[in-house]
This record gives sequence, C-alpha cells and structure tokens, in this order.
Amino acid sequence: SILITGGTGSFGKKFTKIILERFSDVERLVIYSRDELKQFEMSQKFNEKDYPQMRFFIGDVRDYPRFKRACEGIDVIIHAAALKQVPASEYNPDEFVKTNIGGAQNVIDAAMSTNVKVVVALSTDKAAAPINLYGATKLVSDKLFVAANRIKGKRDLRFSAVRYGNVMGSRGSVIPFFMAKAKNCNVLPITHKEMTRFNISLEEGVEMVLWAVENAIGAELFVPKIPSYKIETVAKAIAPKAKLVD
Repeated sequence: SILITGGTGSFGKKFTKIILERFSDVERLVIYSRDELKQFEMSQKFNEKDYPQMRFFIGDVRDYPRFKRACEGIDVIIHAAALKQVPASEYNPDEFVKTNIGGAQNVIDAAMSTNVKVVVALSTDKAAAPINLYGATKLVSDKLFVAANRIKGKRDLRFSAVRYGNVMGSRGSVIPFFMAKAKNCNVLPITHKEMTRFNISLEEGVEMVLWAVENAIGAELFVPKIPSYKIETVAKAIAPKAKLVD
C-alpha cells in the first residue's frame, strides 16, 4: 500500500500512472492532497471501477491527525507535497516553513506512529547551498528525513530523500512559463544570464524514486547525475528573437 503526498501534482500523476501500469499487486494507492478540484479531475482518469486500488484523501500535511489517519495500513510514503515557487517563498516565508518543514516533521512522526516501512521524500537542487527561503526550507526537510533514521528506534522503517533538478514541463516550471510568455510578447524575464539549471524528465524522476524505494537502507540523500544548461540557452532556444531581461 502506497501513499503519495501532493499526489495531484505533476509527479504524483506520473507516478500513479507508472505504478498502475507496472505493479498489479498494489493493494492501495492513496492520493493525499488538499485540492479537491484536482482530486476530482484525477479520479475521473483513475476511476474506482477500473482502478479499485485507488483512494483519494483530502488533507494537508500540516494537519497531523488527518495525515496520521491516512497512513493507517500504508507501507510506503512518497512525500511530494511542498510549496515550491521561489518568489512566493520570499513574500510568504511562514507558509513555506509550515508546509515544507512542519509538514516534513508530520510525515516523519506519522510514519513512526503507524506501520509504515519506507519513506522517500522529494527534494530539489535548490536545497544545495540555498540562497533563497524555498531552498532553505527544503534543506531543513532533507536534514529531518536523514536524522529520522537515528530516532526511529527498533522500528522496521527507512527514511531517505531524492534530490533532483527541474522537472521538464512540470506545472509552474520555466519551460512552459517561457513558452507562454513567448506567445504574448517578445520579452523573457530571467533571473541572471549565468544561472545554471539542472533538468530531469518526469519519467526519470519516477524511476529514481522507485529505485530509492527498493534500494535505500535509510539516511541516504540520493543525487543523480543529470544534464545542466544556462537559463539563457533555454530562453534563446524557445524564443530566439526575444529580448532577455534580468
């Protein structure tokens, strides 16, 4: 039985699709998120008739009692829920702390209070030497999951984290943002021409998480070797004639 926090996001939907295609013996696949519209839309695609193992739980990782209830009977937690937009984090730091740090601790506490066996948390390249609040909250989250292995006692439970780069084409990511901007104007806003981004596809991200579930012994922070590019390069590839403004 598997639970995915933030399961209605880009990663969660792709993870669900691959799990249902590849593993017929999954007893339950729980989508845990706070957006009822996205849950409704996802439940139309993965409906109860065709996929009887699917469950949809409305809830927030900030709400410990609700999340703990959702973890009953769960073997594996994939923790993908997070607030992720860098500019928003600078204007709403307390909200990011509550979700990305407090939510991570709730996942750890709930896993240790139930019979969960494996927890794999999704991190970000922005957590490496962070210069923004979002990256800082994810760095703390990573530290919490690694440290959880030292306080789990004799529980048969493993915590690890997967830290990879920008998921190409995911909701809110830079490529669809640039493409939308290029349609409406001839100016693309960039943070800095020398900024480096690391790219990974949704499929590669899912495969890495599945590998971590199978192979982690606990306390690892998995970092893949993936391609990188300068933000100026991708901007010019999308809109060669656009003016770049930093």
